[in-house]
Amino acid sequence: MAAQRQHLGYEDEKLQRVMERLPCRDVQASMLLALMGEPEQCSYPSIFIYGHRATGKSHVIHTLLKELELPYATVSCVECVSVGLLFEQVLLSLFGSDSASLLSRNPSLSDFVRVYKQLCVQASAKQTRYVVLDRAELLRDMEANLLPAFLRLQELVEDNVTVILLSEIVWDKFRPNTGCFEPLLLHFPDYSKGELQQILSEDSHPSYSPELYSAFINILLGVFYSVCRDLRELRHLAALNFSKFVEPLEQGKVKESDTHKLWRNIEPHLKKAMQTVYLREVSSVQWEQQLKMEEKEAGAVRGLSAHAHVELPYYSKFLLIAAYLASYNPARTDKRFFLKHHGKIKKTNFLKKHEKTSNHLLGPKPFPLDRLLAIFYSVVDSRVAPTASVFCQVS
Repeated sequence: MAAQRQHLGYEDEKLQRVMERLPCRDVQASMLLALMGEPEQCSYPSIFIYGHRATGKSHVIHTLLKELELPYATVSCVECVSVGLLFEQVLLSLFGSDSASLLSRNPSLSDFVRVYKQLCVQASAKQTRYVVLDRAELLRDMEANLLPAFLRLQELVEDNVTVILLSEIVWDKFRPNTGCFEPLLLHFPDYSKGELQQILSEDSHPSYSPELYSAFINILLGVFYSVCRDLRELRHLAALNFSKFVEPLEQGKVKESDTHKLWRNIEPHLKKAMQTVYLREVSSVQWEQQLKMEEKEAGAVRGLSAHAHVELPYYSKFLLIAAYLASYNPARTDKRFFLKHHGKIKKTNFLKKHEKTSNHLLGPKPFPLDRLLAIFYSVVDSRVAPTASVFCQVS
């Protein structure tokens, strides 16, 4: 490892600090360092990093660029409502506050390339410059020549610059029909349960032992891991529910070693918290206040066993409804049930012999996955993106 670090041209202390800040992502970080090469080397023109939400893509690349003190520009494509704003942010980050004034009011791609070349002559850099485009899938909705141009920006501006695209979708969904320069692909897989345990356990509470917090994280993952793999969501849930977990300790009812009683105390609370997975309809404070009010009003119901009632995640309820409708209704009725403008319906008194029997007596029928999802998107009360969280609940 020491020989590899020396070959990369970076100080051992900086590389050690980088690896310490990137738990469970040392493989991806090492691969990125190998692709970037030494600071003075001409790097590869473009790198495409993809993976599900909260898999460490932005954190890894920003930590590398910041800790190694490399010149870079980070642009969120969500914030760029126009191409001109995208060009301005790149120039401002790389060349300073006066650089964006050289652009015209509605700059084109050729204007951006011309200004970039002009600024390179005035402020030449020995190190590779990096342009990081977060949520890069939004580039597909902008000008058709923008994505191919950024993929070969190094060639257009004649500068040692590498464009790094971060996205949640695969490269096949990006590739234009006319073809383009192919970037290097780097996949960030989902964190495993053990990796989530390791990362979340590092956020231990200063008032309690790391072993207690690690036991709490183990309980939390036991409840939520089957429906949620999102690190940020799990971290939010851990911060929200830890105070309830240690409540018996603060009252002096149990000891830290008695994890079974702590688990029995937190279990109903976690079941209720499962209703808010992936939702942000209320803040954390409002959620806590709501739970306290429910506990005061429903004192009689509190004695029921937590095992007698299992709360499902929000979207799982709609998936079950969609599965029920798909299994007990013929496919030909979907258009009539789930479309507003389904055309005229022919009235007929003729029924086949087997259709006179109730579908509930015949039992559920098999149905394809596409039909299940089509009904799900029809019955859910808001627009839902086909994300990994939905498919995880389907599986």
